[in-house]
Amino acid sequence: MAISDTLKAISDPVRRQILELLRKQSYAAGEIASQFELKPATVSYHLKLLKEAGLITERKDKNFIYYDLNASVFEEVLSWIYSLKMGGEHDEQK
Repeated sequence: MAISDTLKAISDPVRRQILELLRKQSYAAGEIASQFELKPATVSYHLKLLKEAGLITERKDKNFIYYDLNASVFEEVLSWIYSLKMGGEHDEQK
């Protein structure tokens, strides 16, 4: 996961709304799509980009795919932003 992928993924308002939904609980793809006036294929595209950026994870349960927020990626991005504020003095140890 590259920081640039994450920033690109969160640059879109629809993707930020999806992340906001997932912050509260897991949702199936259809449940997410029902929250937007978009074609299901468009919502699937947004989910794909969020998944590729590592911001969400998916899990299959019977005939459904559920999506969850991956909070650890947000922690990594915040750490990177904090390192910019500190002038690059951030310690990269985990």
